Amino acid sequence: MPEGDTVTKLALFLDQALAGQPIQSLRLHPAFGASAGPACVEQVRARGKHLYIALDQGRVLRSHLGLYGSWHRYRANEPWRRPRRQASILLRASDWDYVCFNAKEAEWLEQGSFRLADQQQRLGKDLISEQIDASQILTRARQLLSPTTLMVDVLLDQRIAAGIGNVYKSELLFLKRHSPLATLGSLSDAALAALYEQAARLLRANLGGGPRRTRFERDRRGDLWVYGRRDLPCLHCAMPIRRAILGAQPRSTYWCERCQGAAGRGSAAR
Repeated sequence: MPEGDTVTKLALFLDQALAGQPIQSLRLHPAFGASAGPACVEQVRARGKHLYIALDQGRVLRSHLGLYGSWHRYRANEPWRRPRRQASILLRASDWDYVCFNAKEAEWLEQGSFRLADQQQRLGKDLISEQIDASQILTRARQLLSPTTLMVDVLLDQRIAAGIGNVYKSELLFLKRHSPLATLGSLSDAALAALYEQAARLLRANLGGGPRRTRFERDRRGDLWVYGRRDLPCLHCAMPIRRAILGAQPRSTYWCERCQGAAGRGSAAR
């Protein structure tokens, strides 16, 4: 599942490759709307897990990869590694094809339009590119969500802050020692702010090359503390890591019962 750091790195790559360059065409899968002819790319930017490609005609293509989307680059006439029917976006520039497969969302927006402004305003602060405003994050969380909302859902809610995905969700709860069933109401303002401040640090630390890391020890025992480690020993206490499908939008969550508490007993803010 692409996280905010993945999309930011993608935007930086595409912006470097395409900004100021002419394109021959930008084709969308019919489910997402009409295609565009020759144009010039003005810029490519990310906000959270959304990618924006701005063209000189005043049009902006917004896309969201969702769980299964990915971007590929191919030389002209090079065979694709995915079926063409899975192509959501095909951007042809010079001798290269930039293809987005299996996007969750893609739509045309107009520069300066209410729709574009509204879509961006509904997203919380981008945890990578924008200054963290803890008070704004706390206000959005407390106003938009019920105190009984599980933190596994709060962290994934892009209206609160943009960029956290499923990997960081589990890692953040482990690092701050919150149960997977901790609720928004069980966390103090200080504890909630600390989660998002940690998220921003980790997202920014992963903008370089190499695998995603939340663990920076040099013992070669792993780059992540709990995610993807079901039944393996906790790297802090050696207790087997647990996994369950939790949340209003069911996603896998990993945790250590000894370090974080059992799912089922709830959690006190720590």
